[in-house]
Amino acid sequence: MDAKSVVLAYWEAMNSNDFHQASTYLSIDFEGFWPQSNELTCGRDNFSAINSAYPSNGQWSFIINSLICEGERVVTDVSVSDGVQKERAITFHTVKNGLITRQTEFWPDAMEPQPWRSDWVTITES
Repeated sequence: MDAKSVVLAYWEAMNSNDFHQASTYLSIDFEGFWPQSNELTCGRDNFSAINSAYPSNGQWSFIINSLICEGERVVTDVSVSDGVQKERAITFHTVKNGLITRQTEFWPDAMEPQPWRSDWVTITES
């Protein structure tokens, strides 16, 4: 499988909410890094466990808004929701030998529109 196909299959497995299945697309020595909190998840077992334990209000959905691939590097912009929480994740994946070896994932916080920009922008619904 090429890098793009691996990442697409990973997100499909995540969307099933079977995080153990999703972890099969990760290498044994996988590293998942969240820069905002400086947390590093090491290994597919820890990945599966942390995603399974994450508090939710229901089934998670993962919708790919954008995917860019160049060689072994894939970047995804994904909308994530459990029906109540609505977030967005920007993930930089590194794929080697058909498995994701590293993810650096940014979870940008929503922010209120800034009044000083109102002359140049239009507020949209997300």
